[in-house]
Amino acid sequence: MLLITGITGHTGKFFLQELINNNYSGPIRCIVRESSDTSMLDKSELKIEKIYGDLEDSNFIEQSLIGISTVMHIYNIHHSPSIVEYAIKNKVERVILVHTTGIYSKFKYASEQYKIIEKQVLELTQNSNSLTKITILRPSMIYGDLCDKNMSKFIKIVDKLRIIPVINDGENLIQPVNARDLGKAFYTVLISPDQTIGKSYNLSGDKPIRMIDAFRLISEGLNKKVYFFSLPIGLGVFFARIIKIFTVGRVDYVEKVQRMGEDRAYSHDEAFSDFGYKPLSFKEGISIEIKEYTERVGKK
Repeated sequence: MLLITGITGHTGKFFLQELINNNYSGPIRCIVRESSDTSMLDKSELKIEKIYGDLEDSNFIEQSLIGISTVMHIYNIHHSPSIVEYAIKNKVERVILVHTTGIYSKFKYASEQYKIIEKQVLELTQNSNSLTKITILRPSMIYGDLCDKNMSKFIKIVDKLRIIPVINDGENLIQPVNARDLGKAFYTVLISPDQTIGKSYNLSGDKPIRMIDAFRLISEGLNKKVYFFSLPIGLGVFFARIIKIFTVGRVDYVEKVQRMGEDRAYSHDEAFSDFGYKPLSFKEGISIEIKEYTERVGKK
């Protein structure tokens, strides 16, 4: 039996769609919350068992893993050590963990916890003499529809503002990945254990793109005339620190601003080599999201 966490989330629903498209025939247990919209699960015609619970509850995790052979853990990297610990106890054969390329950031907050988590996972598998095998998938900046927390914000900014500041001329590289590509990659990894067990993969977008060029593609897609001006990163960090001081730490964008000047481009060559991962171009992917946005705004 396959256990899935995060199936009703942003990338989870695209993974679910791949299971549907490929007529996945095995039994599936999905961990969901009482507040989750499970209508897509209910209409899927897959062999799904829904269980309601909280991944903060270790007893619930242990019980949910009884009778499970494979785990696809999409929801929240911070639960990975507990998932792996109880997977080992329950003799689960395989665990696929969805983590993040944020682990490569040079800034402490963005990477330190992710490194600790992956170290804990590695230690659990090495110290237990377990037969449980791990695969780690690291998506880059995720976008794809208006539920994402990245490009959807940029689309709204470009639509509402005519003058937009960009850090250091927007020269930093990003490599956003469309959630549709992640859904396909998750499914392909699931059905390709021989090629992917014991490995880690970056799941990034097609090619790196400068931040300023991403903004320009969005403005072109919205047919909006926008003017960009460069904000030195030092000045941006200064303003972020002022805001943090005045809000007594409640609003802390310091590191987010710092990362705006950091290249976030990651090769996915190994994923292409092992399981044929070939993501959409950013131009194609962002056009889908812009279309969804304009249709929604037009209906209001």
